[in-house]
Amino acid sequence: MKRRDAIKTLGIGTLAATAGCLGGFERQSAWRDPPLVEDRPAAVYLPAITEGMKMYGETTAGPYGVALTYSYPHRFWTAAGSELQKTVVEADDSIHLMASLWDAETGTVLPLDAGVSIEILRDGDLVSEEVAYPMLSQQMGMHYGSNYVLDGEGDYEARVHVGGTSLSRTGSFAGRFESAETATFEFAFETDDLYDVELRRLGDEAGSRGAVPAMEMMGVPTGKAPAVGDLPGRHLGRQTSADALFDAFVVDDGSRFGVDGAYLYVSARTPHNEFVLPMMGVRATLERGGTTVLDGARLARTLDPDLSYHYGAGVEGVEPGDALTLSVDVPPQVARHDGYETAFMTFEPMRFEV
Repeated sequence: MKRRDAIKTLGIGTLAATAGCLGGFERQSAWRDPPLVEDRPAAVYLPAITEGMKMYGETTAGPYGVALTYSYPHRFWTAAGSELQKTVVEADDSIHLMASLWDAETGTVLPLDAGVSIEILRDGDLVSEEVAYPMLSQQMGMHYGSNYVLDGEGDYEARVHVGGTSLSRTGSFAGRFESAETATFEFAFETDDLYDVELRRLGDEAGSRGAVPAMEMMGVPTGKAPAVGDLPGRHLGRQTSADALFDAFVVDDGSRFGVDGAYLYVSARTPHNEFVLPMMGVRATLERGGTTVLDGARLARTLDPDLSYHYGAGVEGVEPGDALTLSVDVPPQVARHDGYETAFMTFEPMRFEV
């Protein structure tokens, strides 16, 4: 590691940078054991340190657009049911690889349930293979990633394997994304390139509620949810639980979604950057005049080109005076980078008066 690698200044907060240091931490220490905000809120917050990224390439594989990016090895939290587990940087971790995945036709980010893995080869020999966790980052949004071990500097081949999905799909997405595909990237791993990735310290703002703005990644989609005003149907309102935003809608003619009657759906998103919040268990109860019309029905995890990732179900209809209650019994089963790990875990029921 070269001492020339001073940390670049940050536009959020202040940083007194000296050659090779980050607020008293050597650069390598700063990513292998970076500072973590104390007394973090049970909400989205500004982390102590943010890390930039660089791109190895972008391609298509079947219906998928795929980009492969990289950064320093860093910690993250994985979700297993209602529990989070911290994954720390191991001594032999070389790089954090990230695959962004979207529909090549519409640009819709695809949080698939079938899994993504990254296989790394050198001269045809397997070097490393790991599941790439579905992840949320304040800068990159929805992607898949993990830390990987490489065999020193040099040339490698990365194969991003994308499984087909069993998610409900509507509109032009019906019947798509069923087959497994592989995207292949040739890349050169150079430590100087890695150490040139920007590290930024947020100073006094770290720990306050908020989020770092999403990156502009050369046209790579980040998974921002559609604007509420662009979503079809009647907007039944917005509620917040576990610092997540829930917008409920009903489309009176649900035939486009393959249901008789109306289509009730929920668009769930992060605050601030409004990324889609996938892989939750969401239930709905609809009451009308003291009668339960819908009793704790599971809303299906669904992909749609206009609604993006959402939770939906067919209902007979939704009328003025109805009361809709949403409950979340499975938090988002996605890994989180710093700033998201304390949010989106313990949900209170949400009530919408129509």
